[in-house]
Amino acid sequence: MPSGAATAHLYRPKLVTVLSEGYGRLALKRDALAGLTVAIVALPLSMAIAVASGVSPDRGLYTAIVGGFMVSALGGSRFQIGGPAGAFIVLVSATVARFGLDGLILTVLLSGVMLALLGALRLGSLIRHIPHAVTVGFSAGIAVTILASQLKDLGGLTLEGVEPGPVIPKLKALGHALATLNPAALALGVGVAGVIFALRRWRPNWPGMLIAVAAAAAIAALGHLDVATIGSRFGGLPHSLPAPRLPSVNLDLAIKVIPSALSFTLLGGIESLLSAKVADSMTGRMHRSNMELVAQGLANVASALFGGLSVTGTIARTATNIRAGAATPVSGMLHAAYLLLFMLFAAPLASFVPLAALAGVLVVVSWNMAEKGEFAHLLKNWRTGAVLIATFGLTILHDLTAGIVAGCALAALFALLRRPVAEEGA
Repeated sequence: MPSGAATAHLYRPKLVTVLSEGYGRLALKRDALAGLTVAIVALPLSMAIAVASGVSPDRGLYTAIVGGFMVSALGGSRFQIGGPAGAFIVLVSATVARFGLDGLILTVLLSGVMLALLGALRLGSLIRHIPHAVTVGFSAGIAVTILASQLKDLGGLTLEGVEPGPVIPKLKALGHALATLNPAALALGVGVAGVIFALRRWRPNWPGMLIAVAAAAAIAALGHLDVATIGSRFGGLPHSLPAPRLPSVNLDLAIKVIPSALSFTLLGGIESLLSAKVADSMTGRMHRSNMELVAQGLANVASALFGGLSVTGTIARTATNIRAGAATPVSGMLHAAYLLLFMLFAAPLASFVPLAALAGVLVVVSWNMAEKGEFAHLLKNWRTGAVLIATFGLTILHDLTAGIVAGCALAALFALLRRPVAEEGA
């Protein structure tokens, strides 16, 4: 089977290529099993990301169902799994806090249009050339920010006012609220994280996240524990997708959300193409970067129409898809179908899930997102270390866009300073 390098420039979804080659029963069997495996991972994770982003858990499922289906059906990678991503938690929560839900949905819609334009203009290869130290730095910064955002629900803390967005003020507010710590919530959250880590080490083929969250829900319900749950905070999940509709649009709001939409676009393009690149390294194939950006853009537009969040390629779910034996993009489409079946027939069960359990899931996500070994390795060189620290620090203290811009600018400056030395030596 060819690697796909000869057709990497084409604007043709990989699904079209697969179907033109012939799609048989064996491939369907592999895709059905892989799709189910990914759906089991995506179910608790999609809800956890939505809750951490400041919206109801059903919107995370809308994103995984609608966006995930579109990414696989139209994308330039055979194995990419799309959906809500932990990296977007900070951006989404800040957008919701500032512009409300309508502002968020408009932001997702605009970023989708921008992503599709980036792909149409063949700019996918440029995004892939962002320095490695920058990607490691902002990933680690996002991981720290996600971890800080989960401490409130993890410990069942009660704050006197609104939880601050920036990390330092947030930690100060949480420190003042330590007297309200709920031991039961903390035990559930830490227990979920511990079970996931343990199963990942000793039973890596088991669905650790789903097992841990289901066990925590059962313990909380049967033990009548006084902890906040999805049901107590958000009510029950709907039994189906909502009807698609355009968000409320006015020129003033559209102008205000453009900076946020640009941040969503930048992060979405980077995350999606990094995920596709990981898939390439695991399979020996090559994705179509510009087609992938167009698909991600259309998926974000579709997600916005259904009230969902930002859609991007997700590295962990994509890797799970490959390890589970996926053969084609049909596995990603089936993963979305499985999640839809959950909403249709088992949505009431989600009401029993403790919020501390979802926080435990995201503690694991933040731990895995921070490339700790690579971070330490990059610090050994003062240039890459400086780029890394600048990106990491500004991502935590200011925002993601500032971190990426500063890191890229510093990396470019170092490259310019080194060039005359290299030319003189030649």
